[in-house]
Amino acid sequence: MIDAAIFDKECRDCPRLARFLDDVKDRFPDYYCRPVPPFGAADARFLIVGLAPGMHGANRTGRPFTGDHAGILLYQMLHKYGFASRDHSEAADDGLTLIDCRITNAVKCLPPGNKPVGAEMNTCNRFLANELRTMPENSVVVALGGIAHRAIIKAVGERQLEFKFGHAALHDLDSFRLLDSYHCSRYNTNTRRLTEAMFDAIFAQVREMLDN
Repeated sequence: MIDAAIFDKECRDCPRLARFLDDVKDRFPDYYCRPVPPFGAADARFLIVGLAPGMHGANRTGRPFTGDHAGILLYQMLHKYGFASRDHSEAADDGLTLIDCRITNAVKCLPPGNKPVGAEMNTCNRFLANELRTMPENSVVVALGGIAHRAIIKAVGERQLEFKFGHAALHDLDSFRLLDSYHCSRYNTNTRRLTEAMFDAIFAQVREMLDN
């Protein structure tokens, strides 16, 4: 059971997102279409923060980065570096487990066009802030993309100007280290903005930091 301060499956605090989820549920009755919970152990030392659920991915399956293109490379890397029991995620009940790792999103509900507005980011930020407070000392947090990075900086009460997003940029915060990565979206991988080697290097660095 996830602490209500970290995740509320009944949350409808963002009217636009609540209406959109209702509309999507009407069109796709078999889809999950609710706030998507974090996936992984509560005491994990490695947290991955994405932007928001994808329409036909997490919004369909109810598990972060599951069921769409964005999760393919992510779960391959998690398995390669010992953070997942296998290299692919198919459904919320497929038996996959994460090892010393958890995945969450800056915004827990599917936004229209995959773009939450500022008010929605701010409303959902309290959940991320509470989740980050539970991280053990010397944890590592990976931000997938600039929006997730900014949500993390806001959640810990730091100034954005002092912590600039950049792929492979490492930031020391009070209780954890924040490592930035370009998002593993289809657009970024297809355009080679994010290559497999670049993403691999992120996970290799996380493994080394946690092991040492």
